[in-house]
Amino acid sequence: MNNSSLTSKVSRRRMLQFGAGAVGTSVAASTLGQVFAPTAPAIAQNSITPDQALRQLMEGNRRFVAQKRKSPNQDVVRLTEVASGQKPFAAILGCADSRVPSEIVFDQGLGDLFVCRIAGNIAVTEEIGSLEFGAAVLGTKVIMVMGHERCGAVDAALKGASVPGQIGSLLDAIRPSLANAKNLPGDALENAAKANITYQVEKLKKSPVLAELITAGKLKIVGGYYDLDKGTVALVG
Repeated sequence: MNNSSLTSKVSRRRMLQFGAGAVGTSVAASTLGQVFAPTAPAIAQNSITPDQALRQLMEGNRRFVAQKRKSPNQDVVRLTEVASGQKPFAAILGCADSRVPSEIVFDQGLGDLFVCRIAGNIAVTEEIGSLEFGAAVLGTKVIMVMGHERCGAVDAALKGASVPGQIGSLLDAIRPSLANAKNLPGDALENAAKANITYQVEKLKKSPVLAELITAGKLKIVGGYYDLDKGTVALVG
């Protein structure tokens, strides 16, 4: 075995040990940055505040709704710019629903958004880890948990549906939020979807890595509710 191969294996082993032992405790973002050091400089587009990042997201949605999309950062020039590195300004924890593609509804392009999609927009271990990476290493300034109108996963959890395979694990992650939607006036499914969004936001805020960034004023975590009929995103919570 040559020295290069040995060094590579040791580095990978140290990374796995770090991930198992350090992430989940009060870890400085700078330490994560050192472990996952980029191989090349990236386009610096996230040197903004969390409030500015959220405003940029919502302005993009307004363009989408008004049919005045700029479709930024979607050409070959941008493709080349971000090939060697990324600095997305925002992260989205969204539902896997095919009708809610983040880059389109927020009028963004290549390298703009760090997107995690899973049915029911749930903050399970792997999604939390991904968003920690996006915020602490890539520098995203806002994380939006985006649920949507008529969500099938939330509806199934609300109805107590019996489902096959691993689908049940998705519903199990949604069910704890449903108590917060009981006895509310209005549409039961909409109330449940919004309660789930708020629940997942609070779950993300319990991450020591993300909480440290929030305390330092470097990150904001918000909820958003997407209207399938109108294309609008409304802040929740």
